[in-house]
Amino acid sequence: MPPSSSSLQAARQRLGGQLRELRLAAGLSGRAFAAAAGCQASKVSQIEKAVRPASMADVQLWCSICGASEQRTAELLAEQAAAARLWSAYRDLGRHGLNATQKLLIGDMFERVRLHRAYQTKVFPGLLQTHAYMTGIMTAVRRERDDVEIDDVAEAVAERFGRQRFLLERDRQFRFVIEEPVLWFRSFSVAVHRAQLARLLDVMNLPTVGLGIIPMTGKRAHRPRESFEITDTTQVNIEMLTGLLVLTYRDEVNAYVRAWEELDSIAIHHAQARALIHRAIAGLDQMPPEGDAHEDE
Repeated sequence: MPPSSSSLQAARQRLGGQLRELRLAAGLSGRAFAAAAGCQASKVSQIEKAVRPASMADVQLWCSICGASEQRTAELLAEQAAAARLWSAYRDLGRHGLNATQKLLIGDMFERVRLHRAYQTKVFPGLLQTHAYMTGIMTAVRRERDDVEIDDVAEAVAERFGRQRFLLERDRQFRFVIEEPVLWFRSFSVAVHRAQLARLLDVMNLPTVGLGIIPMTGKRAHRPRESFEITDTTQVNIEMLTGLLVLTYRDEVNAYVRAWEELDSIAIHHAQARALIHRAIAGLDQMPPEGDAHEDE
């Protein structure tokens, strides 16, 4: 089952309500519709009350039995597709490969965004990753998701890495907050990790980029949250273990905007943030580069 959210439930309720209106306008009771559809009356009730999500086939069936016009059918199918995009389960996308999956999930988001805010607790944000670090991440993702049949890591990395060009466009702003442990989590070689830390120092010089780091030490006013990204003030993306949850409901988006602002308020920036990065690099310098257990693939 997908996670619950107001955005997801509201979209399902809107669609279910419209399917119910369509059935009633056709003069059909729930039982009569179920008989025509060859299904249980309980399924009709569950879909119309948004207890059960309507699939594309369900919408087509409602429209066919109720005699909906081509235009109305297209409108309802678009509504169903929009609701489905709010939760995308990775298992349903694995056969397409990593590159097609990320294109489907992200679309033209970075073409449109003017203010991008991200909070990360585990890995370096994608827009700040080096090519080698990103390759390691995508290789690990493919290995962990055994339903990904196509080996298109190189294509997926090229597509993902290409988004970093937006960091150079002065009409956009990118604000990142990361927890300090991200600087120290090392899944790849010392050389790859050192280059990644150096990359952070470089992008901090860009006028479009702001980076805050929440220190591990000291008392903090706001507890860690799950990693998330905010597109302008209209959408929140939360990458979970089994899928991508997209929030568009205003109250939910505002809650994440407040959470990001709170986290940013306890982060350190500029010279202090650079000092933490240099400390992490110094920690790598104490380690032998050869014989690394997790070399970049």
